[in-house]
Amino acid sequence: MITDWDDAYANGDHIADASSYPGMWTEQSAQFRDTLLATQRAELDIAYGTGDREKYDLFLPDRTPKGLVVFMHGGYWKAFDKSSWSHLANGAVAKGWAVCMPSYTLAPDARLSQITGQIAAAINHAAAHIDGPIHLAGHSAGGHLVSRMVSETSPLLPDTLSRVKNTVSISGLHDLRPLLNTSMNDVLGLDGQEAVMESAALLRPTLPCSITCWVGADERPEFVRQNDLLANIWTGLGASTRAVHAPDKHHFNVISDLAEPDSDLTACLLTPINPEDI
Repeated sequence: MITDWDDAYANGDHIADASSYPGMWTEQSAQFRDTLLATQRAELDIAYGTGDREKYDLFLPDRTPKGLVVFMHGGYWKAFDKSSWSHLANGAVAKGWAVCMPSYTLAPDARLSQITGQIAAAINHAAAHIDGPIHLAGHSAGGHLVSRMVSETSPLLPDTLSRVKNTVSISGLHDLRPLLNTSMNDVLGLDGQEAVMESAALLRPTLPCSITCWVGADERPEFVRQNDLLANIWTGLGASTRAVHAPDKHHFNVISDLAEPDSDLTACLLTPINPEDI
């Protein structure tokens, strides 16, 4: 029985040298952007809406893109922006895909339902500029956002949604109701109705749906539970799903393999699930 919900969702308190990660991400991302800008393969701060944070960066391969990958960052919907994660585009870009990385308005300036709408607007905008299939990935709160994009109440345009062929929710939050018990909800402002409406695990998937729920094996038990929950429920609702526990990975380094073109995580993102393999 969980009695301390804040601790259940506290990641940094249980990761050695946790404070070193944000600076490292920022440095690696800046280096990646500089490299692609030098070869004219980065377009920064593309507006998809009117808000100050309604912008995305687009990273392009050295050939006609095979399709579009969109990565949604985490931070409990209340921290970070696109500039900390650019380097994670490297794996997909090296494999010939364009990668879109949006920012979005953070809580408390936006409710989660509004953030969901912003992410859909970003994907719709990028999809109008890049042809081919669309694959989605998101980390933590971003995992919530990508799973919402392929749920029955997806705010994506129908033509955009029909192009989404694969989704990877990394350490995703799929049932938001437990967050009502945390002090962070003072910032998020979730109520019971919104928590239900925005929880992918309480919704049906849009079909066909290929989704992998990927979590670090060393993550907090709540993140492992949330990961497996969506794969379990959506399997019973007709989606092609799988749950992966990445060995020796915690909440902060579980995403690092997206920067590697030949990693298992990059392969998982770029290759839809074959239902016969599940």
